[in-house]
Amino acid sequence: METPSVLTQGAAQQRGPMVPEKPVQDQSERKPERRRPGRRPGRRTQEDQEEETVIRSVVSFTPDPLPARYYDKDTTRPVSFYLSSLEELLAWTPLMEDGFNVALEPLERRQPPLSSPRPRTLLCHDMMGGYLEDRFIQGSEVQNPYSFYHWQYIDIFVYFSHHTVTVPPVCWTNAAHRHGVCVLGTFITEWQDGGRLCESFLAGDARSYQAVADRLVQMAQFFRFDGWLINIENPLSPAAVGNTPSFLRYLTTQLHQQVPGGLVLWYDSVVQSGQLKWQDELNEQNRVFFDSCDGFFTNYNWREDHLRRMVAQAGERLADVYVGVDVFARSNVVGGRFDTDKSLELIRKHGFSAALFAPGWVYECLDKSDFFQNQDRFWSLLERFLPTHSICSLPFVTSFCLGLGTRRVCYGKEQAVGPWYHPSAQETQPLFGEHKLAGDGGGWVKAHCCLADAWHGGGSLLLRGQIPPEVGNVAVRLFSLLVPAPPKLFLSMVYKFEGPTDVQVALELTTGDAGSCHVGSVSVLNETGSRHSPRPLRVPPTKLARWVGRCGQQLSGGWIQRCYEVSLHGCLLQDLLVSFSRPPGSREEKSFVCRLGEIQVVDANSLLVPLPRVKNVTISQLRWVPLISGSEGLPARLLLSCTLHWSFLLPQARCFRIHCWARTGSSSATEEAPGTEKPVFLGLAFANQYRVVDLAVEAVRFGQDGRVEFLVEPVPREGFLVPQAEWARAALVYSAPQ
Repeated sequence: METPSVLTQGAAQQRGPMVPEKPVQDQSERKPERRRPGRRPGRRTQEDQEEETVIRSVVSFTPDPLPARYYDKDTTRPVSFYLSSLEELLAWTPLMEDGFNVALEPLERRQPPLSSPRPRTLLCHDMMGGYLEDRFIQGSEVQNPYSFYHWQYIDIFVYFSHHTVTVPPVCWTNAAHRHGVCVLGTFITEWQDGGRLCESFLAGDARSYQAVADRLVQMAQFFRFDGWLINIENPLSPAAVGNTPSFLRYLTTQLHQQVPGGLVLWYDSVVQSGQLKWQDELNEQNRVFFDSCDGFFTNYNWREDHLRRMVAQAGERLADVYVGVDVFARSNVVGGRFDTDKSLELIRKHGFSAALFAPGWVYECLDKSDFFQNQDRFWSLLERFLPTHSICSLPFVTSFCLGLGTRRVCYGKEQAVGPWYHPSAQETQPLFGEHKLAGDGGGWVKAHCCLADAWHGGGSLLLRGQIPPEVGNVAVRLFSLLVPAPPKLFLSMVYKFEGPTDVQVALELTTGDAGSCHVGSVSVLNETGSRHSPRPLRVPPTKLARWVGRCGQQLSGGWIQRCYEVSLHGCLLQDLLVSFSRPPGSREEKSFVCRLGEIQVVDANSLLVPLPRVKNVTISQLRWVPLISGSEGLPARLLLSCTLHWSFLLPQARCFRIHCWARTGSSSATEEAPGTEKPVFLGLAFANQYRVVDLAVEAVRFGQDGRVEFLVEPVPREGFLVPQAEWARAALVYSAPQ
């Protein structure tokens, strides 16, 4: 029988996240295989056996040193970071810990793309100095955190702070990229210190500013965000301002080469003489900077006269001028707060893009208990000036989770109770708002996010509506799509009604003609698109039964799953709708409250491709802390922190769920007690590594071994559960010091 490989603690600590290695085997420490709780003897495959690593450690209360920049000093939780000086920027090179900050999500395709000439919308996130709860890469426990979820309306997300090099926290990059929104960091210099910093790299020869630009490009490329807002808010010497356009051109050229779709934007502050003199417009005094990069972000104190003058200045690049709007309405500005639509109306009238600065005003300045209502109100007032974007790729799966909640739920089963905040876990969000029927009939459907119940994650989508007597149904468009349909499409909807009702719910599609569109055997040749109500499946398709075995069934928590299989040819998927209809023969007005837990739109053939295995799980960077004292002054309980690494093809993963089992016993024990106990859920990982923090385990006496087994569960892009037998494992066997 094969036995698991064994790593010494020291060997494991040498392992980095980016280049997986085969486990180091130590023949002297090989142990007989142990059966896992809940697993029948003899059921493990050869591949299962190869995937388990066992690491031995003697408990020591002298922790491995951790780089302060990357970990919270009190808890050792991994954190996102910024750089405070040019020296730090030039000295930065990727370390093992930087792997936590690499975005898992690629920038999803969407329509219209950023490169189209229509006006765009930029959101500049500035909140209380930045790096608040969003700095905790693996999430945190916080009541009433800030969340942004109207992604379909924006094109660019800028993370802003007053640190010299603001690297966007990876959670924001993951959430934005999932929605097709590009993410920029901020390079800022201010006051006298900023002036000295600029002199040090802009006033000399080209090598100085090229070195800075190269490092900024390297950071964007490595961490997988999309570019930089350059914000110089201090006077520049003639030499420094003379080199600034060259710096911008070099930075922009290099970024375009290394980061597809990358952007460099310039903020309206310094003019070509070197004076710090905000113009509130693009003009001859600052045009040289606009001509040297991808776009220009104006200051906020403009009037319509400024916009009129800028039309001639911008020429064919109207959309590259981002007119600044301070949502806090500070100083002498147009609009702001709940009058921001007045600003947008003028900006769009003249064909410019908009830069909304600090829309977190609705969170910072208003009652946090009404945050969702206030945020929905703010964006609904702007909706007519914000074109909707379309999703352009499959699989498309969402549980509507906002990346926060009051408890965690996994497919209808509660995993943990208590507040949590993890923006990387935010799922694709729908089009919020109200849909009203044409005419005076009074039919409507409203969509709201809601934390009161969840099928998966921390929340669900609440749909309230009314069907008037004279119509048979009402529908709401939740997602705009622009996807060439695969030959066979699998769709699923998980839902439940609040209270008894005889209203029926269905998932509907609209398709356009991408050549000669056939749905099933019916030809569709309508230029405006055709709407389809596919028939639900009573049993899952035979080939897909492994993944979708619960179609049409009542699920945990009162949820119901409805599945559809649609054969398509030459079609373009355009819209995804949910329709509510009255029962046949009914004529009275019907009200309903329906909760959506999940929607899936998947190429059915993709589910037939085997999912790769997680491999080479290792354990390193151990920290032990005594928790509870027992007899003779020895600890009875310990807190364990450690770092897990593994290898996996990241483009095929939505994320990873991390679990553990903990056991203690005699070192002579070769088997764990069989049973059906379930592993404990620890958290979500959006990289090939995870930091376990303060896991409580039993202390052991001399002659005993403690054992903690960690399990890494991959979550495929299609969103289905992977059987536990296919998770990867690594065990830590620990003993008391001599």
